[in-house]
Amino acid sequence: MIETAALPLLRVLGPTVAEVFADLHREQGVDLRLSVTPAPEDLAGADLVVAGVGVAPRVALAEAAGLAVDNGVLVDAGLRTSAPDVYAVGDIANHDHPVLGRRIRVEHWDTAIKQAKLAAHNLAGADEPYEEMPYFFTDQYDLGMEYVGHGSADDEVVVHGNLKERVFRAFWLREGRVVAAMHANDWDATDDLRTAVASGDLPAPAP
Repeated sequence: MIETAALPLLRVLGPTVAEVFADLHREQGVDLRLSVTPAPEDLAGADLVVAGVGVAPRVALAEAAGLAVDNGVLVDAGLRTSAPDVYAVGDIANHDHPVLGRRIRVEHWDTAIKQAKLAAHNLAGADEPYEEMPYFFTDQYDLGMEYVGHGSADDEVVVHGNLKERVFRAFWLREGRVVAAMHANDWDATDDLRTAVASGDLPAPAP
């Protein structure tokens, strides 16, 4: 597996937790080639190539329409753009999240579906903020994880549990507030993770 970053999932999880996934793949015999940007000729002769190239918001139409853009289309807490009768949702929406207290742009189908439902309510006359926390999950080999919130690689990470055994909860803190949380192979944790991110409070380690 070729990865342009220093670790898989580094941008989302940061080095402490991303290293868990790197070690997991290596144990399964995956040849990880990190911090590499291959040229097309480097892949010549490969039997199969699956490329994940990421997401970049295409804002040309929004700009032409006069909407405010910055890493996507800027929307307020209720998903309205700078034009009051125009809403934006999904990958392109740079949302002023009322719970997290900052702008986030989430590239995931779960957010796109839920934002579209709320935008429809607001278009029909409601005036509701979008307060749902971003969420995703992945199952890789014998490791299952769920992630709630929106952290970044440079946030402080606090881990409860055992990284080596891959049964743990991780919390991302910014200025002392929990902004994201995940579990690995701890399937009773999801509600606790959502509570921690919604309140911003770091829970005590489980006994």
